[in-house]
Amino acid sequence: MKKKLKERVDKLIVERKLAATRAKAQALILEGKVFSSQQKIDKAGTLLPEDAPLEIRTNESEWVSRGAYKLLRALEVFSVDPKGKVCMDLGASTGGFTDVLLARGARRVYAVDVGYGQLAWKLRNDSRVVVMERTNARYLQREHFDEPLDMVTIDASFISLKLLLPVVDSLISKGGSIICLVKPQFEAGKDRLGKGGIVRKPEIHKDILTEVAFFIEEQTTLRLKGATWSPIKGPKGNIEFLFYLQKNGHGNSHAIDFDTLVEESHRTLIN
Repeated sequence: MKKKLKERVDKLIVERKLAATRAKAQALILEGKVFSSQQKIDKAGTLLPEDAPLEIRTNESEWVSRGAYKLLRALEVFSVDPKGKVCMDLGASTGGFTDVLLARGARRVYAVDVGYGQLAWKLRNDSRVVVMERTNARYLQREHFDEPLDMVTIDASFISLKLLLPVVDSLISKGGSIICLVKPQFEAGKDRLGKGGIVRKPEIHKDILTEVAFFIEEQTTLRLKGATWSPIKGPKGNIEFLFYLQKNGHGNSHAIDFDTLVEESHRTLIN
C-alpha cells in the first residue's frame, strides 16, 4: 500500500485557504486554535498526512495581547520552559509576555514598564504578578527584587537593547535565560530608517542583528544561544527578531546564520 505523504501543518493550513500566509497560520497554532481529529496542534512543524482533517476553532480563550504569540514562538523554537521560575517581563505593557509566562507555570513575574495603567486587569490582580509601573528599566538594581531572577523577557520600544542588556546582565542569576525582541526600528538610527519608520532592506536587518550580537559578546557576560524571527510584525509593519541569551552560558554568535534568518523572515512575512 502506498504510504501517505506528510506535510507541515502550517503549510497545509495555507494550502487549504484557512489562513492567508504561513505566518498567520503559525499565529493560529500559537493561539491554540488549530485541531486535527480533535487533537490540538501546538507546533507549526508538526507533520500530518496531506489529507488529514484540519479545523480552526475561533472560540478558544485569547491572550491579553498579540505580543503573546511572539513569546510563544520563542519558547517553542528555543525549548525554554518558564515553569517554576522567577521572571521579569521588561516592557510589560498590556502583559502579553506576562500572560504566557504565567500560563507556562512561572512562579512569579515582575511586570516592569515605564508607563502606567496598561497592564491587563486579570494580570494586575494575579498574586503571582508584581506590578512595577512608572519604572525606568535603565536604573533597576537587585534590591528592587525580593528574590533572584531566573528568566527575563524583553519587549521594549523606543530604546536600544544596548542600553537594556547590561542592566539585565547585572540582575539575572548565573545560568538564567533571556528572551528579547530585537526591533530594528529602534536599533537602526535615523539614517537607516525607511519611510514611515520602517526598516525594509534585508541587508540592514542583517547588519543590525550582527551589531547587537557583537555588542552582547563584547560588552556583557551574556551569550547568544539562538535567534529566530517574530511571527508578528510590529505595529507599523516592521519585521522583528527574537534572541535567546544565557547568563555565563556557552554560545557563539558567529555560529548563527543571520543571512538565512533574515531571508526566511522576509520570505515568510512579506506578502
